[in-house]
Order: sequence, then structure tokens, then C-alpha cells
Amino acid sequence: MPFKFERKNIPEVIVIEKIVFSDHRGFFEEMYKESAFKESGINGPFLQDNHSFSKKGVIRGLHFQKAPRSQGKLVSVISGKILDVAVDIRPQSQFYGKWVSEELSQENHRMLWVPEGFAHGFLALEDSHVLYKTTSEYSSEFEEGIIWNDPDINIKWPALPYVISQKDMSFGTLKELEKRGEIN
Repeated sequence: MPFKFERKNIPEVIVIEKIVFSDHRGFFEEMYKESAFKESGINGPFLQDNHSFSKKGVIRGLHFQKAPRSQGKLVSVISGKILDVAVDIRPQSQFYGKWVSEELSQENHRMLWVPEGFAHGFLALEDSHVLYKTTSEYSSEFEEGIIWNDPDINIKWPALPYVISQKDMSFGTLKELEKRGEIN
């Protein structure tokens, strides 16, 4: 099998390590194979692919889309290195408000599966090109977010000079979203 699957402390979040075939010419790796992913519990279909470039220190997130346009994301790095973070925002989950992270880079050939019901964000540890597949198309109408430094979630971001968009700085805390009825 061209992938190794490892469940994080929140079992629905899965680290996928791509098996790399290298020789004197370079390397080859499969990025996605429906049968292998379904066997490991990652069900598409994937409807949109996104590519972002972030300079070192950029924090993107914590983003999610509300139902009925919730998104699962399969995140990978083709150049650079990021700390990728998933926050469980499923109110009935025993892991509600908890987070997991994984370093993704061009060197470690890892991806992270962030299922529906999770907020997602990352910190670029280097200038980085990030690719991610989503299970739902982007919809501004259903877009939402949580402030990156929510004190109740308490993500341990590595210390860097951060660069954060005004939009991402305007997000509220998870508790504020609960009070507004945005989490369900």
C-alpha cells in the first residue's frame, strides 16, 4: 500500500504518510488513492482542490464551514513546512474544544485528514505551498472561524513573529460562537 495511516489523539483526525519511491532521477509518490483512503475511513468524494502559499510566520485559520456545507480537508505540503492544527467543534464529542497538530513538510511526506466537524488552521514554519482537497465546495455563506489564540482551546503555536489577516483576527472564540448558535 502506498500510504501509512496513523490516528491522532482525536481518532477521526488521521495522519497519512505517503510512501516515496526514490532513485537517481528523483522520487515518485501517490497523493491520493480512493480505495486506500476509503479502507482507512476517509470517504470523499473530494469536490475541490486548493493551493495556498504562505510566508514564514503566517497563521491561517481557524476556519470551517457550517452545515450543510461542512468540509473535510486532506492537507499536504509540496514545499516548505507547516504546523497543521485541527480543533474538534462537534458539541456531542468527548473531544469538543480539543486540538491536535502535526508537522507537515516536503521532507516528511505527511498529510493530515481533518474531517467535517473540525476547525482547521496552520502556521507556516517556512515559506510553504499547501495543497488541500475538500469534500465540499467553498461557500462564503457558510464560512466561519475561531480566533487563532482562543484561550480556552489554548493551541501551543511555536513562537515566531506571526502574520495574521484582518479577517482571521476578527473571528470570535468558540464560546462566542456557541452563544450565537453557530456551532451545532
